[in-house]
Parts: sequence; C-alpha cells; structure tokens
Amino acid sequence: MKLTVVGCTGSMSGPRSAASSYLVQADGIDPETGKMRTWNVVMDLGPGSFGALWNHIDAANLDAVLFSHLHADHIGDVISLQVHRRWYPTGPLSPLLLGGPSGLLDRVREIDGYPTDDTYELEFKAVEMRELEPLTIGPLTITPYAANHTVEGFGYRVEGPSEEDPNKRVVLAYTGDTDTCDSIQQMANGVQLLLSESGFTAADTTRGIHLTGARAAQIAKNGGVGTLVLTHIQPWTDPQVVLDEASEVWDGPTFAAHAGATYTL
Repeated sequence: MKLTVVGCTGSMSGPRSAASSYLVQADGIDPETGKMRTWNVVMDLGPGSFGALWNHIDAANLDAVLFSHLHADHIGDVISLQVHRRWYPTGPLSPLLLGGPSGLLDRVREIDGYPTDDTYELEFKAVEMRELEPLTIGPLTITPYAANHTVEGFGYRVEGPSEEDPNKRVVLAYTGDTDTCDSIQQMANGVQLLLSESGFTAADTTRGIHLTGARAAQIAKNGGVGTLVLTHIQPWTDPQVVLDEASEVWDGPTFAAHAGATYTL
C-alpha cells in the first residue's frame, strides 16, 4: 500500500501545494476481469488538487473519492472531477464511488450551482459513510471514525496489502480535520503511519477545530504509531514550528507533508 501526498496545505491552496488531498494505492484482483491491477482511492479533493492528481495517475482510473468532511478546502475540486467525468472526450466515464458525510451531493450542488433535480447519476455513486462501518474498495478496507470538528466529519483507517509481502496487511490512518477525541485516538492505535492534520500551533488556543503538532504527537505516542506525518499546515506557518512542537511530546519518526511525498507501507 502506498500513500502519495497530492495536496497538503491547510484551509486553502498555497504557494507550494494544493489543499488537502491524499492518494492511496494498492494492488489487488479486479473481480470484473480476474486480473491484478492497481486500485486508486483519493481521500479529500481540496482546491487545486484535481490538477495535481494528474501528476500521479490518469484521473480516469480513480476507483473512489472519500471526503473526510464537507468544508470547501477539502471538497472544492469535486467540481473539476464532475466535469472530467461528464464531459470526457470519448463519452461519460462510469459513475465513480463518492463517499462522505451526510448531505454530500447537496454540498456538491451548492458548490457547482447545478439544479436540485440533477442527480449526478452519470458521474457519481454517492455513499454516505457511517462511523465504524467499513467500506471495501478492491484490496482496501476503509473504516470511518468520528472527528471532533465544527461539522460532521471522519478520520479514515485504511487497511491494505503490504508492498513487501502482499499476504501481510498494513494500516494507515488519516485524521481529516479534528481536535483530540477518543474516536480519533482509537482510529490511530497501532497503525504503521498516521497522517495527522496540524492546522494549529501552540499559539492557537481555540479548541474543537484542529490539532497542533503536540496534540498530534500525543495521539501517536498513546497509540504506538510507527510514523507520524503532519499535514494541513497553514501556508503562513513554518512547518518546522509544528515539527518542533511535536518533538517535545514524542521522539518517534515525524515528517511534515509536502506535495509529491510518498510513503510505502
């Protein structure tokens, strides 16, 4: 299983990266053909990320897009995805699995300006994600965990085959936007890689919105995480500040995400 950072800037696109978007890939059997292929699942599709995705895969080969929550900085480029699938040069692409919190298609219409009677049935197959109800996509099992944010949201725990030994299962977790809570801690426990938002620093005192580097590191420490990757860092924040805050809590392997970074499990 491989994770690629498509976009990682917090709350908006930035000068060095698109907004939040993460590509998870794993090889597995396609039940329609009986052949092995690479499955492509994207978590979040913030502003600027759909174009950046093309640097990594042919966007026509997506198998699913899952949204952690429906704030614009995590879903805004769904409009580019919709246009790509409806107006593809050789004809509409088959409906793509689109998963997220309740009201997903209504939120797409709000951004897109489409009438309420447009079902998007040519482009999307909408799935409402529910806490602790796993979704299987090819060789990947993706389980939502409730986040502590200003709107309904999830973190995702993703289990898939090891790159070294396909018979072995490995696990990563992505927090989405969240502050500390029991469910996100449960999601992170024992994972090989925790992709954690760190939208705030110690200078930000408001709670119930974002993690800091220190709070993300505490989750990693409590959960026995293998590697911590800090993301959703604001474009005005020096990533080293967030890394330094994390290092005061946990001495495990810690990195700041950057566009194009890859992690193999």
